[in-house]
Amino acid sequence: MIDFKPLKSTYLFLFLVLNFQVISFAQKLKPGAERTAVYLKLLKGKQVAVVANQTSVLEKKARSNSKRTFTHVVDSLLSLQIHIKKVFAPEHGFRGKADAGEIIKDGFDTKTGLPIVSLYGKNKKPSAGHLKGIDVVVFDIQDVGARFYTYISSLHYVMEACAELNIPVLILDRPNPNAHYIDGPILKMKHSSFVGMHKVPIVYGMTIGEYGQMINGENWLKNGVKCDLTVIPIENYTHQTFYSLPIKPSPNLPNDISINLYPSLCFFEGTNVSAGRGTAMQFQIYGSPFLTKNAFSFKPQANEGAKYPKYKNKICFGEDLRTTERLNKLDLSFLIKAYKQNSSKAFFNSFFTKLAGTEKLQQQVENGLSEKRIRNSWRKGLSTFKKTRSKYLIYK
Repeated sequence: MIDFKPLKSTYLFLFLVLNFQVISFAQKLKPGAERTAVYLKLLKGKQVAVVANQTSVLEKKARSNSKRTFTHVVDSLLSLQIHIKKVFAPEHGFRGKADAGEIIKDGFDTKTGLPIVSLYGKNKKPSAGHLKGIDVVVFDIQDVGARFYTYISSLHYVMEACAELNIPVLILDRPNPNAHYIDGPILKMKHSSFVGMHKVPIVYGMTIGEYGQMINGENWLKNGVKCDLTVIPIENYTHQTFYSLPIKPSPNLPNDISINLYPSLCFFEGTNVSAGRGTAMQFQIYGSPFLTKNAFSFKPQANEGAKYPKYKNKICFGEDLRTTERLNKLDLSFLIKAYKQNSSKAFFNSFFTKLAGTEKLQQQVENGLSEKRIRNSWRKGLSTFKKTRSKYLIYK
């Protein structure tokens, strides 16, 4: 029997992570990309386009005590004589180096010579010209299960473009590290944007393959078109399976703790508070020059994924959340506390409503509603969404 009382929450978190990982590997959890024998026959003899980034990898079989190594899905398919014509790259680019919101340009992959078409520049939706001669599109990107994480928006536009041209889409499914809960306000369509396109809560508890099925089934594609969609499921996975991402999904989500805190801390992107961009603790801390009641401080500097961080070279005061226990809900306490302590006249900006998907959350915080009362206002919407969600689940 282990006595957890003397353990700090960080160590408890790591203990749970390690034990969940042991369970996962004992059951041989396999992302869709690693189930090559299942989908290879669907690509043989076809002209293929791949939607991918740095997370689109297959783990190599490792020798005992050796470091984990990976093969990119594009390299894997090329080695298997699959004819890839081009790669589509989402936000952050094909290699995942660009800042959030930074325009990604078309180009060529230096390793393979394949043309790369940006889905985060002038065109967020592939054009008919981009898809000319393509027989099938493979979508393989790691999601983190938050509505404002833009890869599900890229999926929507890829499905829509392919549906209009009768091109099948093949999703190689991957675990969602935040699939263990469903929470947050439902987006109102008048606030629809690339950081929130659908009537779903902020945390929706689905893999990207399940989400794709929901996009199709709920007729969310333009003019009601239907995508010829195939999902290659994950082996030995449930929504409660802990999955530690082997490669960071974007520059500012460096570890499991940041990924778990991201849905709760991303609200700060719509305020005058920094969520730690420009530090090595992104989405594990928050602060601003206007929260001086806090002892913890940090100074953002330009780094990979944050060339121009909020409050660059200025001291920010706030909270260090790296010892926070793993969240099973959207935690509003950070936002409410920062709003109450803020000494500046301006706290929210126009981006906040886009992130929240509703104007109501800002009003509730400004009116001093408790977290409990705010959460109660989500109940009806979440109940309705869960019924919709249940129709598209692949996993328990």
